[in-house]
Amino acid sequence: MSYEYPPPTQRPAGADQDRTWATLAHLGGILAYFFIGWVPALVIWLVHRERGGQAPEQARVALNFQLTLLIALVVAKVVESLPAIGVVGWLAIVGVGIVSLVLSLLAAVAVNKGGTYRYPFTLELVR
Repeated sequence: MSYEYPPPTQRPAGADQDRTWATLAHLGGILAYFFIGWVPALVIWLVHRERGGQAPEQARVALNFQLTLLIALVVAKVVESLPAIGVVGWLAIVGVGIVSLVLSLLAAVAVNKGGTYRYPFTLELVR
């Protein structure tokens, strides 16, 4: 006996996939210390922004936070290059890296549980 199966249909991204992409957008912040934490959020936002749902909104939130941290890291790097106060810049870089790590993990956990997350301080650069 042969059975005919209907051809596989492509489903739109479900709630689980949407939540996974939103979580990954926040987890990209782990790479902020290396000045590339904004890349995953940007890619996810660009790919998903026309589809709607939670992923593009959370990717935008993560992107704004990571761009804010990128600005802080660049300023800290400039301060680090100054001879008299270089240690302050180095401490700022380490501090920004730790803040990014902790807040990105908190955001990823919150979004993965189905909620949303807003970072405590962020410049709204991408709308």
